[in-house]
Amino acid sequence: MKTSDFYFDLPQELIAQDPLEDRSSSRLLVLEKSTGKVEHKSFMDIIDYLYPGDCLVLNNTKVIPARLLGEKEDTHGAVEVLLLKRKENNLWETLVKPGKKCRPGARLSFGEGRLKAEVVDILEEGNRLLRFEYEGIWEEVLDSLGEMPLPPYITHKLKDKNRYQTVYAKYEGSAAAPTAGLHFTDKLLKQIEEKGVSIAYVTLHVGLGTFRPVKAENILEHHMHSEYYQISREAAEKINRAKQDGHRVICVGTTSCRTIESAADEHGWLKEGEGDTDIFIYPGYQFKVLDSLITNFHLPESTLVMLVSALAGRDHILKAYKEAVEERYRFFSFGDAMMIV
Repeated sequence: MKTSDFYFDLPQELIAQDPLEDRSSSRLLVLEKSTGKVEHKSFMDIIDYLYPGDCLVLNNTKVIPARLLGEKEDTHGAVEVLLLKRKENNLWETLVKPGKKCRPGARLSFGEGRLKAEVVDILEEGNRLLRFEYEGIWEEVLDSLGEMPLPPYITHKLKDKNRYQTVYAKYEGSAAAPTAGLHFTDKLLKQIEEKGVSIAYVTLHVGLGTFRPVKAENILEHHMHSEYYQISREAAEKINRAKQDGHRVICVGTTSCRTIESAADEHGWLKEGEGDTDIFIYPGYQFKVLDSLITNFHLPESTLVMLVSALAGRDHILKAYKEAVEERYRFFSFGDAMMIV
């Protein structure tokens, strides 16, 4: 299977640069996975596709202001650091630009010295292990100096940091938002629960792998970066109950999908637990838990397009994406939504 099998033509102007004023006012393309039938709706119509007994799975990770702009202490040359994964206390795996001159021992400074770091090691694919030094509380220092790490295809500056967080974001640790969840409001979630749909919250801290392009022509040669996930006993019980009673498990976003598919045993049964996952879902994969998916429109040739193709079939996905382009849907993080039923 080739990476080029998942290419589609996307006009640049369809990449959404700013979030809509009302989160739930985006458009919704509903794709029937068995037939390829497409319907065009508003996101608020999502409630019509959720039934009593269904379980909606949401990723409650919280994005940290993981982008730090600073300088090298010796040359005062500008550096940009993206926090990827906390290893322990003040030790972080990071992406540093420019990286070539940041060798072990190099020292970096941010916010006129309020935050400092030393390069401890060079990891695979050039990521740097940094040890940070600061006074006070880490979260407060980071909040005052860091910026939201918006994807590279978003060139506009975000006016409100909270618009790159879901309304139910709880546990800090992501370098990117689980963007399918950005469409939900507290009001809409309340209506969904009142309809008899159970809501299960899982956590997966989204890493840079979300933006990493697939460079291998043969998709089987692509290496996924691992991400930390956690499933509570309450979430596992809600998901298991829905499956047991013959109802659907509907994931909001590919991160929620990868979390429950990673944690399930061969019978599709979930237990409370945590771990790291580098699961790569592409056509041919047999879903163990997930029945339906609410997601955004993804980049051509990305692992996320491969995941939705595994669920709905590559031909159905590419045809639906072609129609979305013709209908001028907004793409990517701040764009419109798709539900695969």
